[in-house]
Formats: sequence, C-alpha cells, structure tokens
Amino acid sequence: METYKRVFVIVLDSLGIGAMPDSEKFGDKGVDTFGHILDKMGTLDIPNLQKLGMLNLHKGGTMEGVENPIGRYMRIGETSNGKDTMTGHWEMMGIYTQKPFITFTETGFPKELIDELEKRCGKRVIGNKSASGTEIIEELGEEEINTGAMIVYTSADSVMQICGNEETFDLANLYRCCEIARELTMKDEWRVGRVIARPYVGKKKGEFKRTSNRHDYALKPTGRTALNALKDAGLDVIGVGKINDIFCGEGITQTYHSDSSVHGMQQTIEICKEDFHGLCFVNLVDFDALWGHRRNPEGYGREIEKFDSGLGTLMNELREDDLLILTADHGNDPTYTGTDHTREYVPFIAYSKKMKETGAIENQDTFAVIGASVAENFGVQMPEGTIGRSILKELQ
Repeated sequence: METYKRVFVIVLDSLGIGAMPDSEKFGDKGVDTFGHILDKMGTLDIPNLQKLGMLNLHKGGTMEGVENPIGRYMRIGETSNGKDTMTGHWEMMGIYTQKPFITFTETGFPKELIDELEKRCGKRVIGNKSASGTEIIEELGEEEINTGAMIVYTSADSVMQICGNEETFDLANLYRCCEIARELTMKDEWRVGRVIARPYVGKKKGEFKRTSNRHDYALKPTGRTALNALKDAGLDVIGVGKINDIFCGEGITQTYHSDSSVHGMQQTIEICKEDFHGLCFVNLVDFDALWGHRRNPEGYGREIEKFDSGLGTLMNELREDDLLILTADHGNDPTYTGTDHTREYVPFIAYSKKMKETGAIENQDTFAVIGASVAENFGVQMPEGTIGRSILKELQ
C-alpha cells in the first residue's frame, strides 16, 4: 500500500555540503559549497530551508539550526566515480558509474578529435576552448559566417557544444555535424556526457542571438533506472528542467523545459496543483550554471534565497499524501579555485504533512537511496543491476 500518492524530488544543482573523504583525489581539498556561501554572506534569508532542518544538517556563517525542525534530514555521499550532473542524477535513480565522463575545460579537445571532426564534417573548427556560449558567439560569430568554419567549445561540464548560424550554416547541417560529434565522442578517451547544437541568428557583433532550436545529444543511461520501472508500472514520471536531457527521455512520461530555476519552481508549483500519480523530478540548474561555475558566492546565495521563497509556496500547496525530497547532484564551491564541480556530500531533506517523526536520520553513502525509496513507495521493483536501498520507513 502506498504511503504517498505523489513524490517531488527537487535537485538544487551543485548545492554540496562539504568534502567527501575521497575529495582530494578529485582535486578538491576542503570544499564546502553551502558552508562557504554562508561564511561569505554571514546570513541568508531562507526561513523555509531553516525550518526543514537545513541549518541543523549543515551550519555556516552566523546561522544556526532550529529547535524543532519539521523535516527529516541527513547527508548522502556519492558512490560513483565522478562529480558531474549526469553521474549524480543517474546514481539517484540506481546507476553506479565506474568510468567518469571526461571534461576538457583546461585544454580544449585533443587535436586527434578535432582533426577527425573537421574531416567528417567538412568544416574547419575555430574556438576549441572553454567559454561562455554567448561570449564565444560574439568573439567568433563573424569569422564563422565569413569563412564557413564552425565554432566548437566546452565548459566545466562534460560537454561539446557546436555553434552554427541558422542562415549561413543551415540548421540541418548543424544537427548533422553534432550527430557526427556524438558518434566520435563515444570513444572512451573522448567520452563526453552531451553534445549540444547551439544555433544562433544575426550578421555581426552585437546582433547575435541564440535561438530555441538547441538540440542535446546525450548519452542514454547505461542501464534501466527507477524512472523506467515507475513508467512501466503505469505511473506518471514528470521531468522539469534538465531531467529529460539528463536521462535522454528514458522513463519520462511528461517534460517541462525551464527558462530559469525560478521558472522551474513556478512550473513545479503549478504541477503540484494538478492531479497526477507518481514522481515529479526537478532540476534547478542556475545555482550551478550561473553562480557555481562563475565563482560568485553572493549570486549563489541570492539564488538560494529565491528558491526558498518558491519553496514556501510549494510547501503550502503540498497535499497530505505528498512527499517532498530536496537534494543535490554534486558540489560547485564558488569560493574554490578553477571553475569545475567539486566532489562533496549533498543534503537529503524530506518533508510531508503526514510525517510522524522529524529530525536527523542516519547518513547514507549513496544517492541511490532516493530512487530506491520512491520505488518502494509505489510498490515497484528496482531494475536488475541497480544500486541503493530504500529508507522509506524513515520517511513515514
């Protein structure tokens, strides 16, 4: 018998809460995304996260926990060998990733890969560095248009992005080149999580604008996940934000594209007002994309405050038989060196109006407790080969 009719899992992308024992192996010493933001800001206006127990779980700055938190909370570690978005989300839903996705942030893509890409696409590559998408179009857009080259760049994520002017490159040709890039980057030594087509319009600097014809060529999960099991059982699996891209559509029954994290929360609140039966899985990416990678702790702190405001509205909309889980997929300490993700523990905070017990629960060593707990709630068997055990009994 189900405990909850609807489960909301919201991923605050990159909100880590301190270094894991193996963090130094990933080049991350003393990292602490949430703690260092609090130390920098002193205090944040986050009354809803406070009452759920976030500050009981992880203090910082001048802020303290509350006496009687209304949520269940613990920290969870990542078992998989990685610190990227796909690895973190896949693990939540039961997949153990042993071979990490590769980033090319510091060096650009290797000559052998670029040479093969140029040969197969029939276009000279320009760029080949880590950059902001809007900035690299401003820098190289005119050259691409005038010479017939193509802009290739990466970021702090495991991604290859290819820009193309819709009028001179042709959208179908851009997609063709991205499909070639996806094929080439299936090799282990070049294996990136996503290839992204980034079309734009305009004829000169100051006029360039990216269009909505972006297309992601993601890797499918390496096995079946909790999402597949839920969908196969006839349950709703609603993805908000990047969830559909992260899972390449696998196990998703309905998807909503978000323009921002604030928009993602607004969409989640509207979904909460509707009747559905199953899981609403949400990724809020701005913490990571706008503030973590750009090493801006103040901007990150303000984004957390915006989230908290939406969280209050969502909590008021939750029904008696709803379960809310807040978590993260990795860290991205905005006070740390470089621009990469950071290997960290992440929060697990659960809330329901029908919960009998509140307060701390035992820490877990894998994100996969999330998918396993959701599956057990709906009486669904996790797919063969997945990891994680359910902690549903702690959430009742």
